[in-house]
Amino acid sequence: MDNSILITTSISLEGYKIVKQLGIVRGITVRSRSVFGNMAGSFMTLFGGKNEIYTKLCEKTREEALSLMIMHGKEIGCNAIINMRYDANDVMSGVTEVLAYGTAVIVEKME
Repeated sequence: MDNSILITTSISLEGYKIVKQLGIVRGITVRSRSVFGNMAGSFMTLFGGKNEIYTKLCEKTREEALSLMIMHGKEIGCNAIINMRYDANDVMSGVTEVLAYGTAVIVEKME
């Protein structure tokens, strides 16, 4: 994870003053699981409980979307992203889009 950009789901950063708003930044990725992964994941649902296969896929996908959003923020020169959110949609059966988005800002530490 990149620590050079502050990220929050809040609309402000405590201890910082927003000096410039740069606009929306986003990172989007589309993922699907292999046939074998789907079979293994489906098999795990028979027993209930936590499904490690799908949990790992979801976590990896969200991390990738977050990294892409951070890259987009760096490209436009922000040092913080506020009001960060995730969104996910099915593109087609077995294929999911995950979007990480927020507002890119420049902040200064308050004294």
